[in-house]
Amino acid sequence: MTDLYLQMIFALIGVLSLLLGITYFLKKKQVKQGIFKILSYQSFGTKKAIVAIQIGKEILIIGITPSDLKLLKTYQEKELEPDSVKELNEKLIRLKNIKESLYESK
Repeated sequence: MTDLYLQMIFALIGVLSLLLGITYFLKKKQVKQGIFKILSYQSFGTKKAIVAIQIGKEILIIGITPSDLKLLKTYQEKELEPDSVKELNEKLIRLKNIKESLYESK
């Protein structure tokens, strides 16, 4: 009788560990299959921003306002060398500085 209980307990432990292993594997697999990746986000005040998103081999620059999303520019991944990315980031910072100086002058 005790042998039967032990066999049942080990079978239950085996099934539960198998379920946990499958759950872990599926969770890891889901994370790697994301559709897009946010490369950069630059806020320009409340509810206004510019976002760089990578979808496959394309990089989209999107402007966000409270009422609208606009595609500003599309790049192919190979077009953006490290110098180009640095230049784009500097332009975003300059835009933010211009915005801040406009608000300070009011």
